[in-house]
Amino acid sequence: METRSDWFNDFISKYGVALASIVALAATLGSLYFSEVRHFVPCTLCWYQRILMYPLVIITLVGMITQDDLVPNYVLPFSVIGIGVSTYHYLMQLGYITSGTACAVGVPCSGRYINWLGFVTIPFLALTAFVLITVLMVLVLRAHRRADA
Repeated sequence: METRSDWFNDFISKYGVALASIVALAATLGSLYFSEVRHFVPCTLCWYQRILMYPLVIITLVGMITQDDLVPNYVLPFSVIGIGVSTYHYLMQLGYITSGTACAVGVPCSGRYINWLGFVTIPFLALTAFVLITVLMVLVLRAHRRADA
């Protein structure tokens, strides 16, 4: 008899990479919308986050097509570093970090193009995407390990 845990592990094993791919694609399209349609000029930290997010679309898609069980190993370095960059950027926007050499030239990293509900900014959206992708990849790793055991 299959338990809820078994069902969840099967689901994550089958669809976890696809879900991460959808999150990465949505984040990529969202960042392109903000810069190309709304004409928000990305700051230096925004570019770093893009550099970490955009490849995840391709990596996850290739991983799905090839059914590579090692996809989490390729994705996690990007997503974990992305969490760090996004957190740093968000803390800078909130005023907890006041100086940063990354944004000394050009568009200030503390600027807020959007401020939905008083706390949702572009770095917050990127942070959310990186966290979701990281959680999904950790769950995929765990599901694969349980299936192998």
